Amino acid sequence: MICLFCKERSTKMKSNDNTFIMSPKVDFCFKELLNDEDVRRGFIAAILGVKADMIQRTELLPTYLRKQHQKDKLGILDIRVVLENGTQIDIEMQVIAYDYWAERSLFYLCKMFSEQIHEGEDYQELKKCIHVGIFNFILFDDEEYYSKFHIWEDSRKLLYTDKMEIHIVELPKLKKYQYPETELLRWARFFNAENKEEMEMAVQGDKYMEKAYNRLVNLSADDEKRLEYEERQKAIRDYNHMINSGWRTGHARGYAEGHAEGHAEGRIQDCIEILQEMGISEEKIQDKLAQKFSL
Repeated sequence: MICLFCKERSTKMKSNDNTFIMSPKVDFCFKELLNDEDVRRGFIAAILGVKADMIQRTELLPTYLRKQHQKDKLGILDIRVVLENGTQIDIEMQVIAYDYWAERSLFYLCKMFSEQIHEGEDYQELKKCIHVGIFNFILFDDEEYYSKFHIWEDSRKLLYTDKMEIHIVELPKLKKYQYPETELLRWARFFNAENKEEMEMAVQGDKYMEKAYNRLVNLSADDEKRLEYEERQKAIRDYNHMINSGWRTGHARGYAEGHAEGHAEGRIQDCIEILQEMGISEEKIQDKLAQKFSL
């Protein structure tokens, strides 16, 4: 429950800050934007590399993936869409760099693919499933901000099937490198923009992106939506703080333990050298250490 004080504080902030606009990178805001059919159509067309008017219909599906058994892991997607031809698309905005992201995305993609048919139905009923990941972190160590994956034969590059596809957009690379102008690049710049001016430059002249921007402006002016947005931002900051604090604590502990261990090893080596100077052979010293300390 949102407290009255927080609501009053947000209202005052809004009245004093006409430049405020939500960041599309926050998943709460991203979902709100893509709930609009025109915005979905424009972005999906950019991802697929087709004209937006070629996509006649985009229907939102439930974001909870079905569990076949009670102990199965539950899958929850950001945006799940089915196109007129039956193609399903999972679109996710990710601001936190989770471990094993590739495995996670494959789990979701395979779960989407397998739940299309039921017992007794034929495999030919299976339609293409596409995963789209938009990252506020760098996944691949190269310059390309956009990557598209299929299942290929390694040497001959023979396509095994076109029924599974993965698209990755890495937003941080936009600040580092220059790319040829495309519709997808403009959408990526819009998602990555840090203020109204950058957003307005990115969307200019595209009716789908302009609608996304106008929807974002309206969301930012809504007191209740802004409070939800701020709560989500706080959760992200708290998570990052927890992860960073854990890393610092572990790093400090590891350094202290390593330092102490290194110091002890150094003292043992000093003792060995003294015993050798007294005429005791290295072999006898090793035997004694093995007997006494299991070294």
